[in-house]
Amino acid sequence: MSDVLDNVKPAAPAKRSGNLLTERVLDVTHYSDKLFGLRTTRTPSLRFQSGQFTMIGLEVDGRPLLRAYSIASAYYDDHLEFLSIKVPDGPLTSRLQHIRVGDDLLVGPKPTGTLLLGNLRPGRRLFLLATGTGFAPFASILRDPETYERFETVIAVEGCRTVAELAYANGVVEALGGHELLGEYVAPQLRYYATTTQEPSRHQGRIPRLMADGTLYRDLDIAPLDRETDRVMICGNPGMLADLTSLLQNSGFDEGNSGTPGDFVIEKAFAQR
Repeated sequence: MSDVLDNVKPAAPAKRSGNLLTERVLDVTHYSDKLFGLRTTRTPSLRFQSGQFTMIGLEVDGRPLLRAYSIASAYYDDHLEFLSIKVPDGPLTSRLQHIRVGDDLLVGPKPTGTLLLGNLRPGRRLFLLATGTGFAPFASILRDPETYERFETVIAVEGCRTVAELAYANGVVEALGGHELLGEYVAPQLRYYATTTQEPSRHQGRIPRLMADGTLYRDLDIAPLDRETDRVMICGNPGMLADLTSLLQNSGFDEGNSGTPGDFVIEKAFAQR
């Protein structure tokens, strides 16, 4: 299956600003007053693995202002996709939230990160646990055929404050169901669970609590986490990372990295933007 999607389509050559690429914004979508996404061109020389992040930003006062952002698009797409919060006084996001189609975006040429399938031991179920923009790397992983080759079941969990902020993840999962090449694999293998913390919705509560008290497993009608069969990826706010890391380690799960594959991996690279 994976070799079917192995080639990136040619794109318009990107300009360079020092060692940075300058891509053109193709689309901007505002999901709420706190969350937006953007899509840009992608120079063919930019390669990445599903789950990695890179530096992106804008030129401010003649100098690049950059922050780390996960790449949400698939490794085989001819465009780049990013998801961002809006911070009124954020050095970058206070400017980035006003970006428009046709504007330039600076992009780092060397993606990196720990949320890689290769950093996990083999297993049968893969849990992708995210809050807010932490779903971005999982959008890329969910679009990767290798994910469904390596795991029998993929459980994607997204926690946001409001229903509106779930729109991006909802859209990714819905589109995957109708994907011409992945759809037949996604339908029987992917389970999706969305929860809110500050607004009523079908499921409510923080992900760590929903896992600790068993609510998540009961709602999905699945067995609880089992170190023998399950692998976990986590990306989100610091509180969620700390709580889930503690929960997993107390259950005997070992953290993995590029040198030693483990039972779970987290992304620690993101700071306030």
